[in-house]
Amino acid sequence: MKVHAINEGKIQLSTRRKTSSKIAHLVALALIVTIIPIYYPYIHYILDKPTAIPPPIDNLLNVQTTTTLSRHHPIYRSHIIPTTQKADDDPKLVVVPPEKKEHRKRGRRKRGRREAVLKRTGGDGDGGGGGNKSCDLFSGEWVENPEGPYYTNTTCWAIQEHQNCMKFGRPDQDFLKWRWKPNDCELPVLDPLQFLEMMRGKSLAFVGDSVARNHMQSLLCLLSRVAYPNDVSTSSDQNFRRWEYPDYNFNISIFWSPYLVNTDRTDRNDITKPFKLYLDEFDESWTSEIEQFDYVIISAGQWFFRPTMFYSNRFIIGCLYCPESSIRHRPSTFSYRRAWRTAFRAINSLKNFKGIVFLRSFVPSHFEGGHWDKGGDCVRTKPFKSNESVMEDYSLEMYKTQLQEYKIGEREGRKNGIKITIMDMTQVMQLRPDGHPSKYGHWPLQNVTMANDCVHWCLPGPIDAWNDFLMELIKREEIGR
Repeated sequence: MKVHAINEGKIQLSTRRKTSSKIAHLVALALIVTIIPIYYPYIHYILDKPTAIPPPIDNLLNVQTTTTLSRHHPIYRSHIIPTTQKADDDPKLVVVPPEKKEHRKRGRRKRGRREAVLKRTGGDGDGGGGGNKSCDLFSGEWVENPEGPYYTNTTCWAIQEHQNCMKFGRPDQDFLKWRWKPNDCELPVLDPLQFLEMMRGKSLAFVGDSVARNHMQSLLCLLSRVAYPNDVSTSSDQNFRRWEYPDYNFNISIFWSPYLVNTDRTDRNDITKPFKLYLDEFDESWTSEIEQFDYVIISAGQWFFRPTMFYSNRFIIGCLYCPESSIRHRPSTFSYRRAWRTAFRAINSLKNFKGIVFLRSFVPSHFEGGHWDKGGDCVRTKPFKSNESVMEDYSLEMYKTQLQEYKIGEREGRKNGIKITIMDMTQVMQLRPDGHPSKYGHWPLQNVTMANDCVHWCLPGPIDAWNDFLMELIKREEIGR
């Protein structure tokens, strides 16, 4: 009996121990289920912490290679971004090298600038408008535009007499009913309000000859539909003018420089006498002024066919149409090339220039039936199709020379952080023999130097499209910066 009682006691004790063990396991399991979710991030951090001590943040900003860190590392939030992750991999995070961070910042700035430009100009980025750089603006056709013109000779104050074709009786007006259509997109017609808004706080300079002035006057006329500028010129010289649009803090200037380089007259009283061209010297009337401008449109062309004497280092090196047989006679492209080379050298020497230079390319004249002084005229009344006219002879040589120097100047500019781009109007205007004043830039029998003007452009007229190009090109450059 005693042995039996002892065995029974052992069984009961063993049973209590088993029961207590089960209860302890259940309590432990409950604690685990309750506590672990609360403290999981800290446990995970301990289990997942890196084997090496991460660099201090000051050093981290100078990291040149990618460093792997835990997603729970204290510097994660401000310095780390997720990498591409496979479904069965643990999440990894990488330090962004400084150059990549700056690249992303630039990308965000570009997107912000693009959105701001599109908002100001009403562009959508499609179809060529809105700064779509994928479209070649300069290859296309002139297509009918019944909405033109957008001003008249009675509504614009900026038209000079020799461009005022309507005043002097030009009988046809169909030449006003065309716009440029690129082959692969649309070129929006300039909206004056959008243009002024886009140019708010900016400045624009035209550098060149009377065709550059012709272009500027076209822009003033287009803008006159919504705003009139104040004349804030500091000189009485009509070749150096400045207009300001105070509501937009925007100004436009013109700098007369038909040869782009330093020049002098052989006869002060006779403009038909040869000019002296100092082909290696800057024309400081414009080179000393443009550093302050946001946009500069530079051009030159027809003056290089006039009688001229060529100098380098102040020594005569040739001439064009000069009577002296002892001086080497050279073609127009000789001085044209060197003048553009010097002009680009002047631009690329500017230390504080932050703007954009647009080279407006050589634009041919359209004399037919003779030279300008031998009865040549331009009497056509509609544009050519692109397959109906091919530029040749001296115009082609001038254009090719200019493009060669542009490529050199643009490349040198990139080294100095200066942006030079092209506004290629050559082929566009080759197709517009109908847009010149001809005999309608003066009264009949009036004594003028050029009886039939096939160089300048009627206002309104085809040259107004140059400002469609200008707005689109500025939009593209601003979005791309």
